[in-house]
Amino acid sequence: MPELPEVETVRRGVEPHVLGRRIIEVTVRDARLRWPIPADFADFARHQQINAVSRRGKYLIFALDSGDRLIVHLGMTGRVLVLDAGHPVIKHDHLDLLLDDGRLLRYHDPRRFGAVLPWPKDAPGHVLIDSLGPEPLSDAFSGAYLYERSRHKKVAVKSFVMDGQVVVGAGNIYAAESLFRAGVRPTRPAGRVTRAEYSRLADSIREVLREAITQGGTTLRDFAGADGVSGYFQQDLYVYGREGLPCRICGTPINSMRLGNRASCWCPGCQH
Repeated sequence: MPELPEVETVRRGVEPHVLGRRIIEVTVRDARLRWPIPADFADFARHQQINAVSRRGKYLIFALDSGDRLIVHLGMTGRVLVLDAGHPVIKHDHLDLLLDDGRLLRYHDPRRFGAVLPWPKDAPGHVLIDSLGPEPLSDAFSGAYLYERSRHKKVAVKSFVMDGQVVVGAGNIYAAESLFRAGVRPTRPAGRVTRAEYSRLADSIREVLREAITQGGTTLRDFAGADGVSGYFQQDLYVYGREGLPCRICGTPINSMRLGNRASCWCPGCQH
């Protein structure tokens, strides 16, 4: 599933092509996404100019000149592509926004777990956005914040930092890699991780996410950027997907277990 770095990669890839462009036509081929595209979506988006493209967690937000917005979520296999008008349509090309320069913004999603939704200007909040925790690259996120939020919590620290209401963007891959760099075992109860360890962990989360964004994200199955080029942060993984292989730092075989229904890998020699 695309996580924060992959979505940020898409945002950066799409933004230069759509800023200041007006949507002159909308084609909805299949509205049956995770949250169905409303029947009046074409009327909502048509003739609006795209003034900004931002990201909140794993959601792309297109700000329109009327004050309305569009929310796009990539789900597990969604892709947003910038194409020339008339580009051949293939299976799972669910929606096109035709822009005034002759290009298309196309949403493609084989598993249909993503979404393309209107966010009217008279709705200041949105149910998909309102409960999200702070952005990990913002000033609102710190080790002190994690420490205070974690007190008396028995949940495993990896599950804790993967909770989008605690902090957005620390998905399975990036949580595993961040915990490795911080030297914290993923199964530790969140409430028993020290303030100093949370300081290291917050720094590691920021570091890992910045590196992944710079390198275009992590490709394991279906993710590709707006230009169709895959990310390559997977080349730098220390623990995720390396069960049984020697740790790149200490040589200890990497362990793996199921934690919160997700594969969780760590190094017994480096993480305590």
